Amino acid sequence: MNYNYHTHTMRCRHAKGTPEEYVLRAIEGGIKYMGFSDHAPYIFPDGYESGYRVKVSESKDYVDDILLLKEKYKEKIDISVGFEMEYYPSHFEKMLKISKEAGAEYLILGQHFIGQEHPGGTHTVDLMDDVNSLKEYVENVVDAIKTGVFTYVAHPDIFNFTGSLKDYRNEMRRICVASKEYNVPLEINFLGIRDKRNYPFEEFWVIAGEEKAPVTFGFDAHDVQSAYDGESIAEAERLVNTYKLNYIGKPKIIEI
Repeated sequence: MNYNYHTHTMRCRHAKGTPEEYVLRAIEGGIKYMGFSDHAPYIFPDGYESGYRVKVSESKDYVDDILLLKEKYKEKIDISVGFEMEYYPSHFEKMLKISKEAGAEYLILGQHFIGQEHPGGTHTVDLMDDVNSLKEYVENVVDAIKTGVFTYVAHPDIFNFTGSLKDYRNEMRRICVASKEYNVPLEINFLGIRDKRNYPFEEFWVIAGEEKAPVTFGFDAHDVQSAYDGESIAEAERLVNTYKLNYIGKPKIIEI
């Protein structure tokens, strides 16, 4: 594996280490194509600004920092800069505009909340058996795929559903079908592997294999060591082989 487009920085306020430390670790691990995709900046209409995002006031500095590293290490690694962004229908155009104005080159979709995070959002990793919440999550992911601006879907299996497996399969199949139809890859997320989270969820990857959806890998690095996560590759490859996934390797960057 010589690529990773899912890397965070300390500017998101829940990751550690400087961007240059991440770059050096990636080079050490043999990464040739690297993307920084910190959580997209946004201020909600009532003035709320999430504590896990890059601040809007720092978004241009974030991009400029990465572009300096892109130039400095261009003989050793190809670096891109973007954001991991949610799809909230009523806020999407403004969020996209802020990301573009900051200078982002690409986006990955990371749908962390059901509906939207504010006010009163429910995080997708919270245990829940409500099929309507599952449907809302799926609808937003499918609509995001259809926009054509996302390079891939990060941790598509993050939704921690405890209800009917039949309902889960029916809904998640919609994501896999859309992924194949619009050629937007689905990510096997290495943070989930490292931390033994509720994802990667094998039932999801059964469906992805059946639908032949394109699949890629992402380190989801929040610390320097994880900027190359060789230890998780074997588990990701096991999923690919077990469920006969359509693994495409390095995704094609969609420029915004």
